[in-house]
Amino acid sequence: MIKHTCIYILFFFGCSSLFSQIQREANNASEIRPTIEIRGSVQGKENFEPISGVEISSNSGVYALTDAQGEYSIRVSIGDELTFRSPEFETKRYLVQSDEDVDVLVKGYSQGSSIRTKSEIVRDNQVSIHKLYLDSAYAYRKTNIEKSIDFITQSIAKLGKRGNRKELALSLTALGEVYQYHKQNDLAITSYKDALKSNKTSKTTLLLGSSYLLNKDFQNAEETLSPLLKIKNLIPYQQAQLYESLGDVYTGLKNINTAVGFYEQGLVVARKNQITPKMTDLNSKIADAYATEDKFIEAEGYYGNSLKLAANEAPQRAIKEKEKVADFYNKNSRYDEEIQFRKKSLNELNNLPRPTAVRQSGIVNADTITTQRINYKIANAYIAQDKYEQAIPYLEQSIVEADSDDDLIVQKDATRKLSEVYEFKGDFTKALETYQAYVSVVDTLYIRKEQEISRAARFNREIATKQNRIFGLEQERELSQSKYDLAVTGQQLIQETNKRQKWLIYSLIFGLLLMGLATFFFYRSNQQQKLANNLLALKSLRSQMNPHFIFNALNSVNNYIAKSDERSANRYLSEFSTLMRSVLENSEEDFIPLSKELELLELYVKLEHSRFPDKFDYKISIDKELDVSTFQIPPMLLQPYIENSIWHGLRYKKEKGVLTIQFQQKSKETIEITITDDGIGRKKSAALKTSNQKKQKSKAMGNIKKRVAILNDMYKDKVDVHISDLQEDGTGTKVVFTLKKD
Repeated sequence: MIKHTCIYILFFFGCSSLFSQIQREANNASEIRPTIEIRGSVQGKENFEPISGVEISSNSGVYALTDAQGEYSIRVSIGDELTFRSPEFETKRYLVQSDEDVDVLVKGYSQGSSIRTKSEIVRDNQVSIHKLYLDSAYAYRKTNIEKSIDFITQSIAKLGKRGNRKELALSLTALGEVYQYHKQNDLAITSYKDALKSNKTSKTTLLLGSSYLLNKDFQNAEETLSPLLKIKNLIPYQQAQLYESLGDVYTGLKNINTAVGFYEQGLVVARKNQITPKMTDLNSKIADAYATEDKFIEAEGYYGNSLKLAANEAPQRAIKEKEKVADFYNKNSRYDEEIQFRKKSLNELNNLPRPTAVRQSGIVNADTITTQRINYKIANAYIAQDKYEQAIPYLEQSIVEADSDDDLIVQKDATRKLSEVYEFKGDFTKALETYQAYVSVVDTLYIRKEQEISRAARFNREIATKQNRIFGLEQERELSQSKYDLAVTGQQLIQETNKRQKWLIYSLIFGLLLMGLATFFFYRSNQQQKLANNLLALKSLRSQMNPHFIFNALNSVNNYIAKSDERSANRYLSEFSTLMRSVLENSEEDFIPLSKELELLELYVKLEHSRFPDKFDYKISIDKELDVSTFQIPPMLLQPYIENSIWHGLRYKKEKGVLTIQFQQKSKETIEITITDDGIGRKKSAALKTSNQKKQKSKAMGNIKKRVAILNDMYKDKVDVHISDLQEDGTGTKVVFTLKKD
C-alpha cells in the first residue's frame, strides 16, 4: 500500500512539472511582439564608401546582408539589439527604439579611398555585377533551376580568372542552395565543399551539414557540424539551427538521449531570443524523439507546446503541426482523437485560399498537406475501427478532390481503399466497379511515371552540362592562378632560367593531366548515368502489365458466377491469382530461370485455353537435351507474343487451330524458342481491326521492344527476336527467339 502511494505521489509531481512547463511555453508564445522594417546603410566615415557583405543580425534571430551599395533591410521589434559584423571592422551594436533608418559610419575603414586606380574601379564594378547575378539566381531558385544556375555561372565568369575567393565562395554556396532546394543533395554537397575550400563560413558549414542530413549520412553530418560548437560568435538563429541539426544527427543515429539534449539547448537559445519558429520546431522534434522511445506522456506534453506555439504562426504551420499530432495518435491507435484533430485541420484548410498543389514532374509532393490526403487519413481511422459507413463519404470526397488536383497517388490509394470497403460490406458490384477505376488510375500513373523518367533523364543531362561549365570555369580559374604564380616566381627568379622552364613544363603537364582526369570523370559519370537510366527504365517497363488480360480474366470469373458455376470460378480465380503472384514476384528481376518462365507460360496458356476451348489446342515441347535450369530469360518476355497469337490469329479462325511452343538447344550457349500458330495471319488480323483499334498501338509489344533494346545494350545482344508468316499465303505466324546463356 505504501509503495503504491509513493508511485501516485511521484506521478502527481511529474504531471505538475510537465503542465507548468506547458504553461511557460504558452506564456512565452503570448509575448510575441509586432515587427517593423528598418532600412539603412553601412559606409566608411571618412569617404562614405559603401561596405558590402556586412552581416546584420538581431537577438530575435533575424539575419540580413548589405548589398553592393552597402544598403540593407531587416524586420525587427522595438527593443531588439542589432549587431553589425564584418571582417573589415570591429563589431557594432545598436538598440532599436523606433522605425527610423539606421546608418552606420565605420571610422578608419580603408578598403578604398577617395582617389582610386582604374583597376580598383573595375574590381568594384565586377563585385557589383557579381552581386546582381547572385540576387537574380536566388530570385529564380524555386521557380526555374536552369535560369538560376545560368545566373550563378555568369557570376563566376564575371569574377574573371583571378576572382576573389570570398565572392567565389558566395557563388558556390548559392549553387549548393539551388541544388539542395531541388533535392540534388550530392551536387549540393560538392558545391558546399568547394565553397568552403575558397572561404570557410559558418553559414556554408551549416548548409553542408543539412545536406548530409538529407542524404542520411549522419556520420559526416556530425563531423561537419560538431566543430561549430567551439565558435562563440555565432548569431542566435545559427546557434539554434546548429543545436537542432545536431539533434537530428543523433536522432538518425538512434541516440535519443543525446538528441533530446541538443534539442533542449536549441530551445533555450530560441526562447531567450524569441525565435518563435524554432521554438515550435524544437518542441515538435523533442516530442518526436520521446515518441520513438514510447514515452507517450512526455511526447504529448511537448506536442501540446508545439501546438500552442504554432497557433501564433501562419495557418499552414498550425495545420501542419495538427497533422503531425494526429499521426502520433494514429500510431498509438487513439483513432477518435486522431479524427478530431484531422477534422479541425480540414476545416481550417478549407477556410484558406485553395493553393496550387506543389508538384515535381507532374506528381504531387508526398509532404504536401491537402484536403484529399486529410480526408483519406480520416477514412483510414474509421476503417481501423470497422466504421465503414462513416469512412465511405471521406474516401469519395478524397477521390473527387484528388482528381480535381490531379493527385494520382492519393486518387489511387483512396480508390483501392474504397473498393476494399465495399468488399468488406459485401457490395461486390460496387467493389468491382471501384477496382476497375483503381486499375485505370494505376495505368495512368504508370504513364505519368514513364514521362517522369524521360523528364528526369533530360533534366540530368542539362544539369550535367551546366555543372561541367561551372567546373570548367573553376578549373580555368585554378589553372590561371597557377600560371600567374609561376609568372611572378619567374620575375623574382629571373636569373634561374632553367628552374623556371622546368616549373612551366610541370605546370603544363599538370594542366593536361587535370584535363585528362576531368575528361575521364565526365565519361565515367555519363556511363554511370546511362546505366542508372537503363535500370530505372527497365524497372518501369517490368512493372507494367497489360490490363487487357486482367479485365478479361475478371469477366471470365464473372461469367462463371453468373452461370452459378462456382467450382469453375474458384478454379479459374485460384489459377489466375497464382499467375499474378508469380508475375509480381518476378517484376523486380532483369532475368529469371527458364524453368520459372515455363511454369508461368503453361499457367497463362492454360487460362486462355479454358476461355477459348473451341478455338485452339496447344502444345509445349522441350528439347530433351535442354537443361532449362541453366538458362536465364527476361520475365514475361514471351507472353505478349502468345497473347497476340491467341487474340489476333486463332480467335478469328473458323475451325479449331493449334498453338505450338518449342524450346530447342542450338548450341551449348544458345537456345531457340519458337512460337507458331495456324491462325488467320497478320495481314488478315490487321484488316479485321476497327478504325479505332488501328489508331492504337500495342502497348505490350512496344514494351517488349523497349525491354529487348535496353537488355541488349546492357548485356551485349543477349536476346534476338524474328517474326514471320508461317505459310506462304500469309496464314499463321511464327516468332523465333534466340537466347544466349551469358
